[in-house]
Amino acid sequence: MEHEHGRSPTHYRCLGIGVGPANLSLASLLHGHPEVSNLFLDRKTAFGWHDDQQIPGTSLQVSMLKDLVSLADPVNPFSFLAYLHDQGRIYHFLNARFPAVPRQEFRNYLAWAAGRNENVVFGEEVREVAFDGVFRVRTDRRTLTADNVAVGVGIAPWLPPQARPWTGTTQYHVSEFMTRAQDLGGKRVVVVGGGQSGAEAFLDLVSRTGTALPRRVSWVSRRRNYFPMDDSPFTNDFYTPSFSDYFFTLPGELRKAFNEQHLLSSDGISEDTLRAIYQRIYLHRFVEDRTDLVGLHPNREVVEVDRGPAGTWALTLRHNDQPGRAERLEADVVVWATGFRCAPMDFLEPIAGRMERVDGEPKVDEDYAVLWDGPPGHDVFVQNATRQQRGLADPNLSLNAWRSRRIADRLLGVRGDDQLASFIEWSAKDTGEAPWPA
Repeated sequence: MEHEHGRSPTHYRCLGIGVGPANLSLASLLHGHPEVSNLFLDRKTAFGWHDDQQIPGTSLQVSMLKDLVSLADPVNPFSFLAYLHDQGRIYHFLNARFPAVPRQEFRNYLAWAAGRNENVVFGEEVREVAFDGVFRVRTDRRTLTADNVAVGVGIAPWLPPQARPWTGTTQYHVSEFMTRAQDLGGKRVVVVGGGQSGAEAFLDLVSRTGTALPRRVSWVSRRRNYFPMDDSPFTNDFYTPSFSDYFFTLPGELRKAFNEQHLLSSDGISEDTLRAIYQRIYLHRFVEDRTDLVGLHPNREVVEVDRGPAGTWALTLRHNDQPGRAERLEADVVVWATGFRCAPMDFLEPIAGRMERVDGEPKVDEDYAVLWDGPPGHDVFVQNATRQQRGLADPNLSLNAWRSRRIADRLLGVRGDDQLASFIEWSAKDTGEAPWPA
């Protein structure tokens, strides 16, 4: 869209901040609707998606249909199948029969979608969002205005307090793995974290050969064991629109308890990864006679980190069942696979006091618009930032397209047809019966 004399517009119906999978999904769904002028900005100079965590051999934990658009608009030209067809390799992909989409391939698909959308701009950082009848968005280059703002800045690496003073070349978050985890041959490496990221880092380390193989690789997890993801059909109903809407209606304490109880439906380890790890350990111990290569330490928490001799590290572990007994691990390198948290949204500070919050999150309505004291028709939508209100699926790819569809429909002033509800009756039905006595 251009104004007269070929100049770019400075006012948009929707201005997006951040271009990860969430806002890229929204940008893709809006691309075919020129009546909703839109622009999506990202401070990175080019598209990236966990680029330093793209360990060879890793795959998505969700179906390829859970791409940017397919579950909301299956004929959209920004689908994963459209990407394969555009690249001329759709038959090759089918013949390869991957059990799951290689993560690097999905990353390349996302970059392709970003590159094909002229409304997506990289290398421009949003500094401040104010409101004076319209949203006034100040970047490091210019000031733009918008009727609505969609925030999708994603997640940021999280380190526990005991690790933060020591980060550097020999202690780092797993999000830096591909850059940092080099030249580890003959060294003692500790991986902390029992989720998929920790499992992938551990598998990569114990799969190295020759002089690249570490002397010892230890894996520490707070969980009682290295648990698989619950990927069964009825559990996957937690990742459907009808359940998300039901979850949204629950009291906060029930939502919190649910997220804790069913964490492994989102943050467990794929069975293929666990099997590959177990087989690798078997070969090292029984076939190749490396009996001291692997140390497995579940049900423990790293409570202290100190410097050891000659640039090494000393980790103090507390066993969850035997808290009075401390264990000590020595390491040359520590990889913290301790997860991510919502990235800060400091640019919203000028209007932060006008926005409602709940459970540490911006409080949203059913369309992911923040509740605030601004006038109707001027919304701040937040993506991937309402896990406590919307459940475990919120940071997951599963409902990415559906959530963006909700936001797009709000901007378009329509309500699209929902898919059929779950087989499961999530809510109690009012049958006119008297309630149970207290």
